[in-house]
Amino acid sequence: MKATARTISGMRRSGIREIMDLAAQDRDVLRLEVGDPNFPTPTHIIEAAAQAAADGFTKYTANRGIPSVRETLATKIAMQNGFEVGIDQLVVTTGAVTALLQSLMVLCDPGDVVLLPDLAWPNYEMMTTVIDAPVRRYPLDPARGFLPDLDALDRICRDTPLAKALVINSPANPTGGVFDRPTVEGLIDIANRYDLYLVSDEAYEDIIFEGGHISPASLNGSGRVISVFTVSKSYAMTGWRIGYVAASQEVAALISKLQEAMTSCATAVAQKAAQAAIGGDQACVAEMRDAYRQRRDMTTDLLAEEGLLITKPHGAFYVLADTSPTGLDGYEFCRKLIVQRGVALAPGETFGSTGSGKVRISLATAPADLEEGVRRFCAAVRDWS
Repeated sequence: MKATARTISGMRRSGIREIMDLAAQDRDVLRLEVGDPNFPTPTHIIEAAAQAAADGFTKYTANRGIPSVRETLATKIAMQNGFEVGIDQLVVTTGAVTALLQSLMVLCDPGDVVLLPDLAWPNYEMMTTVIDAPVRRYPLDPARGFLPDLDALDRICRDTPLAKALVINSPANPTGGVFDRPTVEGLIDIANRYDLYLVSDEAYEDIIFEGGHISPASLNGSGRVISVFTVSKSYAMTGWRIGYVAASQEVAALISKLQEAMTSCATAVAQKAAQAAIGGDQACVAEMRDAYRQRRDMTTDLLAEEGLLITKPHGAFYVLADTSPTGLDGYEFCRKLIVQRGVALAPGETFGSTGSGKVRISLATAPADLEEGVRRFCAAVRDWS
């Protein structure tokens, strides 16, 4: 039998998923490896979905999504993100991951270079493998809360004439970095100078503890910014699989056309649930954000006492912790931690080359489990050093 596609066969798997699969074999493992909110989807959203199903929203929708849903999204973007889009510039997708992949697919031909942060969510690299786009990594500065090193990025762009797309993520996974206005302005300037598309992953826009979220599209009207959002993290709706992308009419039309070949459309009932989430009472978002802030403070205090805190995150719901005293490879450390201490964490190496000696702790779990898991982690580092 002929071989399967080399592209996918050789694609590096997400280390987060690898650890998830290992942890799932033991129900007693404390699950701190995945960014899946432990809160239930708020009741009013579930009720809206049930009503939508009863009202007949069980069919195909337009590739771009239900018009009334896109109208709600356009209103939200204008009020919260600070820029205007028409509903023909919006595409509702099956999660932000699909929005990101489809954006890169319509922007890049094989051989075009995609610029990714180091550290970054591993799915970005998987996406570039799918589209046969080489990757150049640009550094983040730990001393400045993991903000992009703009001077280094500029040098990389100067030396990479085939660069086509610059991917940014704020608030950031896994670092918790929140980009301030000068940083966002600097990124836009670089994108303009080197004629790059700027793909902005804003999945954690509502989970910020210090500072504020700045959507790059609010500072740039040239049409080169592609803004990707989701309801997954803000409303505890990861399984509903609804994301959305705002772009120029040209790019949005291409994403819509591509969506027919990939998923046809996002699920109708889930679209209506997302409309209820975004257009409804936002108290649930604030309550979850406050809970994550309390968990962050507890976790960073425990790690700081042991000298294992990398940095205190300003957004998202992750904390980076130091494993370098053990001298263990991140994957080896995380596997050993599951087997011997019953705790699952994400290995730093899955996020990039500078992840060595680090693990990511997810705050999206019950406080008691989180505290116990962090204490076991600290004890393991002590014992294995």
